[in-house]
Amino acid sequence: MTFSVVQLLGGLSYATTLFLMAAGLTLIFGVTRIVNFAHGSFFMLGALFTAHWVTNWFPAWGESAPLYLFAILLGAACAGLAGAIAEFFLLRRMSGAPELYQLVATFGLTLAMHDAMQWFFGPGEVFAPRFPGLKGAVQIGDEFFPVYQLVMIALGPLVWGGLHLLLRRSLFGRRLRAATQDRSMLAALGVNPKPLMLGAVVLGCALAGLGGALQLPREPAHLQMDTNVIVETFVVVVMGGLGSIGGAFVAALLIGLVHALAISVFPQATLVLVFLTMAVVLVIRPQGISGMSAAAHEVGGGLREVAQKFRGLSLGRLWQSALALGLVLLAGLAWVGGPYWQTLAADALILMIFGISLQSMMALGGLVSFGHAAFFALGGYGAALSHSLWGASLPVALAAGCGAALGVAAVFGAAVVRSSGVYLAMLSLALAQVIWATATQWVSVTGGDNGLIGLVLVGDAGRPLFYTLLLALALLSVFALRHLGRSVLGAALQAGRDAPLRAAASGLRVGWLKYRIFVESAVLAGLAGGLFAAHKGAVFPSLAAVSTSVDALLVVLLGGVHQLWGAVAGSVVLSYASAELGREVTYWRGLLGVFIMLIMVAAPSGLLSLGDFLARLGRRRLRAYPASEGAR
Repeated sequence: MTFSVVQLLGGLSYATTLFLMAAGLTLIFGVTRIVNFAHGSFFMLGALFTAHWVTNWFPAWGESAPLYLFAILLGAACAGLAGAIAEFFLLRRMSGAPELYQLVATFGLTLAMHDAMQWFFGPGEVFAPRFPGLKGAVQIGDEFFPVYQLVMIALGPLVWGGLHLLLRRSLFGRRLRAATQDRSMLAALGVNPKPLMLGAVVLGCALAGLGGALQLPREPAHLQMDTNVIVETFVVVVMGGLGSIGGAFVAALLIGLVHALAISVFPQATLVLVFLTMAVVLVIRPQGISGMSAAAHEVGGGLREVAQKFRGLSLGRLWQSALALGLVLLAGLAWVGGPYWQTLAADALILMIFGISLQSMMALGGLVSFGHAAFFALGGYGAALSHSLWGASLPVALAAGCGAALGVAAVFGAAVVRSSGVYLAMLSLALAQVIWATATQWVSVTGGDNGLIGLVLVGDAGRPLFYTLLLALALLSVFALRHLGRSVLGAALQAGRDAPLRAAASGLRVGWLKYRIFVESAVLAGLAGGLFAAHKGAVFPSLAAVSTSVDALLVVLLGGVHQLWGAVAGSVVLSYASAELGREVTYWRGLLGVFIMLIMVAAPSGLLSLGDFLARLGRRRLRAYPASEGAR
């Protein structure tokens, strides 16, 4: 009983950290409509800045409670200032873009901030001193609980109450609430929304920095803090309901309690239980605990602002043939270039197939997935296990991988019919995290973190044939997507994407259409995973990691989700940039992040829309040139 109380208090203390993060993310989303993937970076910035301040720069501050508290507030202020810079240079310029493109831009910001902090603060951990005056513990039965964490428990309701008063009683808060409802109407009434957006971002990032700084007396500051906290923060925000601070508070408490229960009962599956809790909540209440309907926050719907139809389908057969021939020539040059270029080209082709699998459900069905790596990993493990356990050949192993992805997608697809937008994206992320945790913990079958290695699905003599197979499957995927987009099924999918209620009223089975495209996309992702296992000769739990899902999103959005050849362009650029920058540049991830942000600002529709962007600039210059000549 005593142990349970101590675990319960520990869960409540952790809930405060989650709430500080979730409240900031909710504020930013409510006003700017940006799902800020970089929110964990501001958490890490607040922690690193405060840790260095009280440990390396001014160690005397770590021995005084008022000065230590002031240093924590300085860490929050530093995160808020960084948020203001990010809002001015990036978020403000992304305000007209669909939310999913904004998400990718903020992922680029995450990469840039990570390398910037590594360069400035160094790669090592920083152990900050305990908070003066709160170093002891209180006895609860036979156990002890830190006094500092009791203070953290009390801090959560205080922050919630302060935010409630700010939003309800102050003029700034009332305007923030109005901006969350109808920003254009607020502007029509004479209120400039830009300062409100800036204020929301600064306040949200400062809350994240405060949460990071408050972690220091409990754990060291390090460069992995952002990824460790951002996923569960998204869980809390989505469970609570997008835009609801009260819902975020309740969800944070629930997740904290799940943590307490999981650590005491089943510590190996803590993350799995967190995501299963979110999945149960979203299945029962698709809009979250206190959120508005999913349609009000439809991420996939934002894609319609960029293109009402699947671009690239209008290209003539000559252009389609020319693009296909160009891809064949590039693959041939890579094969002639030697082992390095052969491996890089094979990686790009597999990533291309994986990207097309995600593009099909995004572009045609308007379905967004943050966890598409789940089916990629299922395909990889299905192929690897069928080969290692039963000696399956390459075709049989690929079929087993596709079958594993099909089986899970057929069951999980039932949730797709009920959810949409960010809620669907988070459910897919939950599935990927469950697959990742299973692959990590089920050591007797999957090998755990060591993975399954030594696979010989493709021998040295069969490499040329396998490489040709990869190229053929990549081209077949492109043209299959083209055929699907121009078919009756594709037209029905796009109708359900653009106007689901009207499509349903016209007799279309919108739920069945969404289910079908989701399952077909999962099978293609499973095929890509099986090809990856055959190419690398090994599979690891990282196949289901968040970074793998983000790679697929980057491929689709860099090239252009509504561009037929978008995944082709995105996979080539991402594979080449990652490989070459990684060889030549120390902080290559930061440069890749800057490149991603520039692309999202200059051409939100992807690399293949840069021509349209340059053409618009040319037309503007042509219109300006006669006027300037006349003035002379």
